[in-house]
Amino acid sequence: MDRFDSMRLFVRVVERRSFVTAATDLGVPRSTATEVIKQLEARLGVQLLRRTTRAVAPTLEGEAYHEHCVAILGQIEEAEGGFRGAQPQGLLRVDAHPLLTRTFLLPHLRAFLDRYTRRSHSLT
Repeated sequence: MDRFDSMRLFVRVVERRSFVTAATDLGVPRSTATEVIKQLEARLGVQLLRRTTRAVAPTLEGEAYHEHCVAILGQIEEAEGGFRGAQPQGLLRVDAHPLLTRTFLLPHLRAFLDRYTRRSHSLT
């Protein structure tokens, strides 16, 4: 797992308060989830989670790291989300030879306008 996947796993463990549930949510084996969190704690040099036989809870350092992870992962989702379903917008100017316009552009112009224009439009 890369750092972002480790962060996602850590956030899920904190939110679900369970390694088993977090691992199931993310589709990874429980042993992998446990190992990833151990490696994360070793890399950071702090204990992020208090583990008992019945519960998992973040330490103070874990709570601070959780807040940072949520913010970072949110920014990544926002950055990547800007490209999903993006549609053209703004003014489109086309300069083409009349033969190319009649042959290639005009036959598809109505479908283009229907797909990308939000308000009424006219072909003038």
